[in-house]
Amino acid sequence: MAITNVSSTSGTTNAPGSTNKSAMAMVTTLFFVWGFLTSLNDILIPHFKDIFGLSYSEVANIQVAFFFAYAIFGFPAGKIVEWIGYQRTMVAGLFTMALGAVLFIPAANLPSFALFLVALIILGAGMSALQVAANPYVAVLGPPQTASSRLNLSQAFNSLGTTIGPPLGGYLILRSATKAVENTSSMTAAALRSYQQQQAASVKFPYFIFTLVLVLLGLAIALYKFPRIDTTKDFRPIKGGGKQHSIWRYRHVVLGAVAIFVYVGAEVSIGSFLINYFHQSYIAALTELAASAYVAFYWGGAMVGRFIGSAVLQKVKAGTLLMLCALMAAALVLISMNTTFTSGVTTALPLHFLSWHWTLLIPHSWPMWSILAVGLFNSIMFPSIFTLGIAEMGPLTGEASGLLVIAIVGGAIIPKLQAILIDHIGIHRAFIIPVLCYIFIAYYGVKGSKVVFPE
Repeated sequence: MAITNVSSTSGTTNAPGSTNKSAMAMVTTLFFVWGFLTSLNDILIPHFKDIFGLSYSEVANIQVAFFFAYAIFGFPAGKIVEWIGYQRTMVAGLFTMALGAVLFIPAANLPSFALFLVALIILGAGMSALQVAANPYVAVLGPPQTASSRLNLSQAFNSLGTTIGPPLGGYLILRSATKAVENTSSMTAAALRSYQQQQAASVKFPYFIFTLVLVLLGLAIALYKFPRIDTTKDFRPIKGGGKQHSIWRYRHVVLGAVAIFVYVGAEVSIGSFLINYFHQSYIAALTELAASAYVAFYWGGAMVGRFIGSAVLQKVKAGTLLMLCALMAAALVLISMNTTFTSGVTTALPLHFLSWHWTLLIPHSWPMWSILAVGLFNSIMFPSIFTLGIAEMGPLTGEASGLLVIAIVGGAIIPKLQAILIDHIGIHRAFIIPVLCYIFIAYYGVKGSKVVFPE
């Protein structure tokens, strides 16, 4: 995939050295939407685990199906960008996501975990198209020297979506699906199917609304007059001149893809199992519904950290800050793994919002709050790795971006590995996998991100 001109038959040409703020706002909306929908997987995992009686490794197929779509559809999405342009690719991605969302309704009616996985694959396929189109589009929408700043800002709104998603999704999905049966093993096939239909029905209304939103947003993007941005397709000469090398010869790009792979894997691994983690008596002893509210602290920390990071990066090198944040994240996970909760030590905080009244139980729990704090240090990792991975690539920036987007498949593979480990050694100790991921990210920040041109 190469960065070519943005497809916009009626748009104006973007002035050199300027950023089209209205176009930036439109594209940033997409970052919010895919962040919101991605975070809902954290709600679906405990919900479907209970409904279908799945093990941790089985229910982790939710993330496998969703994120593996990036590996399958990443390169085709890049080709689609070249064929029809960024704008039409965004529209196609939104409509594809709408198809995946609406499939949740027949999947709940059956109910069928396999059909839910198909819906998630289609949802992920549409999202991969958005990622491949939107990330490099933000990079070329203004001056190159502020590309990192723009991407951090867009990613901050992505984090806003992941912050709102878990508590809202928990309220819409888990609140209306309170378990009436603790053990379904003695139920007849007909009774079990009826029970599963009743519990799965809680996803139908939310995903119907999401379908409408995606269709309307797709129409809005289709009708918007994006600026025409012209960039060269000429190959960037290698150091010292000569024939251009393959993208695979650029060490900082390849290691950047590995860093994206392990970062997304670590981030998703932690988020995927937080509700089940907080449900454990030795972690926080929370119900699934109560635990879902705390997932917002994890993703909200990433949002706050990105706004802070955009300012800090004006003074500190991206690689240095990346290393420090990765080491802090690893330390916090280790603290969570090596501490336990004293059952019953909580503070009750009554909350009121319109007609919604509930009590937030705040556990005095080191393992809970330390793992939630990881979100703050996750914040700058994706945009920092992304910008370091495409550094000094010139017209090969688009191809490098495509490789980095495909590496998001780490969100499918690493949570699956952690789920298998949970089934064997327990959820508390299985968080060693994110620790190893953060150690590699620290290495990338301090050494692996250095640009070395092939001879």
